[in-house]
Amino acid sequence: MDFQERIQIKETNLLLKTDKKKFIKLAKNTILNERANLENYILRNKEFLTSYVPVEVEDWAPRIVKIMANAGKNADVGPMASVAGTISQLVVENLVENGCENVIAENGGDICLRCEKDTIVGLYAGNSPLSGEVGFKLKKEKIKRCYGVCTSSGTVGHSVSLGNADAVVVFAKEASIADAAATSIGNFAVGKEDEIINKCLEKAEDIENLDGVFVVSGEYAGKIGRIPQMIKTEKKVVLSELFEMI
Repeated sequence: MDFQERIQIKETNLLLKTDKKKFIKLAKNTILNERANLENYILRNKEFLTSYVPVEVEDWAPRIVKIMANAGKNADVGPMASVAGTISQLVVENLVENGCENVIAENGGDICLRCEKDTIVGLYAGNSPLSGEVGFKLKKEKIKRCYGVCTSSGTVGHSVSLGNADAVVVFAKEASIADAAATSIGNFAVGKEDEIINKCLEKAEDIENLDGVFVVSGEYAGKIGRIPQMIKTEKKVVLSELFEMI
């Protein structure tokens, strides 16, 4: 992908990689429109912003609101737990609808992508020895439609997490679903490092619509479901800096 730009609009900090420059402007417009839809809804429904549990929304609610509410319900968390992944998802969906063949949108560690080739996504897990050393090889058959790879951390970043995992990485067909699930699972990351892994994976078993989950806490790691092939990257980079189509 030849074109890359970081798009910062209020709380949204999205790294976009795509194959044509024209799609960058479309992505910016998508973010502006979807943020406006969300902000206008929150003005009339304050609970949507503050709730840590799922909320019901009206039939007339904007699509972004419905997607977030559904993701929160699926993972038993508040709807705002999925906001970053949902915006990534809506950006990619809109670009694909307009003819974009290869696109990756990473918003605070929450990724939606659609690519024609196998793609490696690097793992960033704070001070864990695994951080920057391994990546996930996503097969083109899996990502020829929009796909979500979202990460929650209790030790990295500013997002709210009630646990202390270095990284909870969730793979799902929808980034919104993956984002909310990563937050929900990460909230159970309490105790010693090995206990954190077990508690997170037990919670992951209870959440539907996920392909797989990978949890990192210090020197410990565990997985459940089907995760992509892991490969050694030998690149000390953060998640958003390693996207490699192969």
